[in-house]
Amino acid sequence: MPGHDTYQRLISLLDTSCVDYDLIDHAPEGTTDAVSALRGHPASEAAKCIVLRVKVDRRTTRHVLAVVPGDRRVDLDAIRTLFAARYVGFSDAETAERLARAVPGTVLPFSFDPELELVADPDVVVRPRLYFNAARLDRSLCMSGADYARTAQPRVEPIAGPHPADGTLA
Repeated sequence: MPGHDTYQRLISLLDTSCVDYDLIDHAPEGTTDAVSALRGHPASEAAKCIVLRVKVDRRTTRHVLAVVPGDRRVDLDAIRTLFAARYVGFSDAETAERLARAVPGTVLPFSFDPELELVADPDVVVRPRLYFNAARLDRSLCMSGADYARTAQPRVEPIAGPHPADGTLA
């Protein structure tokens, strides 16, 4: 089970960092809207985690774990500007799983791989409560955005797109 070690590593990090968190067991689910409903909170309190491929130039590719509020999209143009990149797109599933050490739908807003750069939107780190799947489809974690920022140490940059005008998240 690829997420098991990642789950244990997360819990160990939070425990050794004296972070106050809650674990929430629920039916297996990996999409932000559906799991937010199962956990009983608005999607805006969820951390949506997307692994991106960032081509800085012809020879240099970086991988970025972008973390945005669950009711927003990653602004690929903002990532492109941030890294002065030629191209930004979603990583293929195999690369994302290898770098995030979790299967799709369970990617943590933490990076345990030096090749995966962590960037979080400011709206994520200011949340009083931040929810995310804990490297498992059937268990989530809730902690404060401030504790998240302290333990994950993301680069904090405005990378979330605007709120969708029509209420959709697509």
